[in-house]
Amino acid sequence: MLLRILDRLEETLIATLMALATLLIFLAVCHRYLLGIPFLFPILFPINLSWAQELCIYMFVWVAKFGAAYGVRTGIHVGVDVVVNQLRSPWRNYVVLFGLLCGAFFTVVIGTMGAKFVYGLYHTDQVSPDLEIPSWFVYLCIPLGSYLMCFRFLQVAYHYFFTGELPHHDHAHVEGVDVDEPGVGAAEVTR
Repeated sequence: MLLRILDRLEETLIATLMALATLLIFLAVCHRYLLGIPFLFPILFPINLSWAQELCIYMFVWVAKFGAAYGVRTGIHVGVDVVVNQLRSPWRNYVVLFGLLCGAFFTVVIGTMGAKFVYGLYHTDQVSPDLEIPSWFVYLCIPLGSYLMCFRFLQVAYHYFFTGELPHHDHAHVEGVDVDEPGVGAAEVTR
């Protein structure tokens, strides 16, 4: 139950931030081009959207950090496993588990270093240039995203240890669309 809540929270955060950033950039670009139209200039010039680019950068950084954790959970990260797949069963299992535990170790180190950095920034008065929000809040995505990614690595390692299965992303599957008959093509489903 708790894992499902965490999964939905992660997905909602990623989707919301990406949608808002896309919408904000679209509005900022439209605003910039509409300023070139003489009769709209007096109306749009007082609207200041100089902060939009900075906010979108921060939102995409947050999406990237939490999206990386989502990628570990769903198995959509690109991996080079040609040599690993050539190994026989017991050695392959050891190598895969070692790789997952190395990923967990790396992300916990990055998360801890990020937490120390954020803690140091918390005691300063540094703010972002345009939005003037505290810098520690901007960089908070580093420890939060890294610790979540570490948890996802450990979650995948645990599942792999007991089942021998890694998460695999099926590019043909569309979430929310269920096909009752195996082998039915997309043309048959839409009829």
